[in-house]
Amino acid sequence: MSTVRKIAKNTTVLFISQILSYILGFFGTMYTARYLGADGFGILSTALALTGIFAVFTDMGLSTLTIREVSRDTALANKYLTNTAVLRVILTFLTFGLIGLTVFIMGYPPLVSNVIYIITLSYLFGAISGVFFSIFQAHEDMEYQALGNIINSIFSFAGILFVIFYALGIIAFASIYLVTGFILLVYCLIIYAWKYSLPKMKIDLSFWKPTIMLAIPLSVISIFSVIAFKVDTVMLSAMKGNVIVGWYSASYNLMVALLFLPGVFSSAVFPVFSSFFVSSKDSLKFSYKKSFKYLTMISLPIAVGTMLLAKPIILLIYSIEYLPSILILQILIWTIPITFLNYVFGSMIPAMNRQNLLLKITFVSMVLNIALNLVLIPKFSYIGASVVTLITEFSIFILCFYTLSRSFCKISYNEVLTKPILASIIMGLFIYFTKLNLFVEIIIGAVIYFVAMILLKGFSEEDKDIFRQLIKRKKVE
Repeated sequence: MSTVRKIAKNTTVLFISQILSYILGFFGTMYTARYLGADGFGILSTALALTGIFAVFTDMGLSTLTIREVSRDTALANKYLTNTAVLRVILTFLTFGLIGLTVFIMGYPPLVSNVIYIITLSYLFGAISGVFFSIFQAHEDMEYQALGNIINSIFSFAGILFVIFYALGIIAFASIYLVTGFILLVYCLIIYAWKYSLPKMKIDLSFWKPTIMLAIPLSVISIFSVIAFKVDTVMLSAMKGNVIVGWYSASYNLMVALLFLPGVFSSAVFPVFSSFFVSSKDSLKFSYKKSFKYLTMISLPIAVGTMLLAKPIILLIYSIEYLPSILILQILIWTIPITFLNYVFGSMIPAMNRQNLLLKITFVSMVLNIALNLVLIPKFSYIGASVVTLITEFSIFILCFYTLSRSFCKISYNEVLTKPILASIIMGLFIYFTKLNLFVEIIIGAVIYFVAMILLKGFSEEDKDIFRQLIKRKKVE
């Protein structure tokens, strides 16, 4: 199968799974937010943000390292599977201790503490499932990861409906993560045994030290990134209370949900980037440029459309109780075009074995994020947190783009930005001057954008050739 076909296949199956997961997550979030109210939703969001920050300690870069190394030599699959699984279980128990200490220091009330502890326990199952997912991704068998995502989403949504139907409390909502985590682990074990073979539990302690040393820069990158991405919710909780967190999280979750698009794409291209770095630098540059261009074309209209339709979106999903979330969404949505491209950098730089560079960049962004939040949240509350998120993502983009442009490959601003911006403006004018049904506006707006891109000749002959290869299943030389 050609490289283009592999990327297309893996991107497609993950995209479909994420669409289904997004739909279920959309209704799940809506029902949860409405059922719990801003205060209860704020408690759950605080717990998820805090545990999410510490969740990176259950991985410590082992997933990324496994994907990179096994994609280059699949014979290493069983060694990485068994050894990293044991390492991640140990790391999960250590993480539980760190979270317990943090909860004690922060002085959370018993209800919030219990929610945090239950969600933390779910990471024990998630840590092992993550190892299997890394092996699937390294073999470029994304369909098994996609099916796992669907199963997880179905059971999560069913759990939410069950909790609401029987009028259970917020502890029951937290327990959903524990139950679905166990189900996902069972699924991974079954698929791995069927597709590959039963895992051979052969522990190699001599393998641990070099593996951990290679993973440390990747793990620190993850720690810095997650802190920069989630610390605002924790700080809002401490400074402004659960209701404010509920408003902020309502919009923040919508923004994060859209990140499944670059997440799917980067999952598909990271093994390819890693392989090309060894075999063909020209192919790596080609893939990098096209990834940059396509994610720009997708993200810009999403940002413009969501900003203009923020009010009907918030009122449809949540309720009038979440009116302050409208302005938050209008600010946060502009992180989407930037973050989409940061996903490309997040795949490209580790694939080039330059994780130390990414480590420095994420450290700078984390420090900037915390410093700005300390200044702006007390004065401007959720608006300050929203602006800081935007500034943080932009700082990562500038540093990564500048470094790669100087040392690896330059991107043409005109080729990438001009036509998508013009097409987005045309689409935005239509949305601004019409007052149609929300879904009708989204559909017609997407059509207008696509037609404008064609008329503006936004697709090069090279792009058209790639699309033809995907459709006709021709191999790329």
